[in-house]
Amino acid sequence: MSAQLELLRAAQAGDREACERAVTENSGLIWSIVRRYYGRGVESDDLYQLGCLGFLKAVQGFDFSYGTCFSTYAVPKIAGEIRRFLRDDGMLKVGRGLREQAQLLYTSRERLRQRLGREPVLSELAEDTGLTPEEIAQADLAADAPESLQQETADGLTLEGMLGTEAPEEAMVERIALREAIDQLPEKERMTILLRYFKSLTQEQTARVLGVSQVQISRLERRGLQHLRESFAP
Repeated sequence: MSAQLELLRAAQAGDREACERAVTENSGLIWSIVRRYYGRGVESDDLYQLGCLGFLKAVQGFDFSYGTCFSTYAVPKIAGEIRRFLRDDGMLKVGRGLREQAQLLYTSRERLRQRLGREPVLSELAEDTGLTPEEIAQADLAADAPESLQQETADGLTLEGMLGTEAPEEAMVERIALREAIDQLPEKERMTILLRYFKSLTQEQTARVLGVSQVQISRLERRGLQHLRESFAP
């Protein structure tokens, strides 16, 4: 058994010194995630403490029998602890109205799936719910889980191919940060990326939903992806 696994087992068993050593030895991993949440009105040291709490929760919940790399398991736990704090007490808090819209969308989407025998497009959801496309996009972004970077559009494109990833733990960080980066895009670019990569529509279908030309969608998509690349630049 490796020294790291022995340390993690000791920490999981309640050895306080082992817990402290595990946090210290993995501080680089914790800080790599903490940096994604700078500028949210919370001091970096406080974010780090939240990250450490998430890390220790990962230690307690890790199953050594699965053979999974611990860092891969720990990353979403660390990020989740930070995001939970920001959502409940900070700038990421989702308002009641947005939650109600998300529930309305969920009910409408399920009803339309049964009626149409396929996934409803944005224009059909807007007609069924009475929400504007912008309201639907905001509710989807607020309520959906982070998307996989490997998810393909109808054209076979992936966000991973556009943004790029390195180590497995870095890929996990990218998945978590991706949704936040999309939320910061200008409205039309955000809508285009949402429809193309989250709803898997073609450029032609996206153009029909948004009432613009396919050429405009192509330009909006390129600009949106460029902004995302810049967000993920070292």
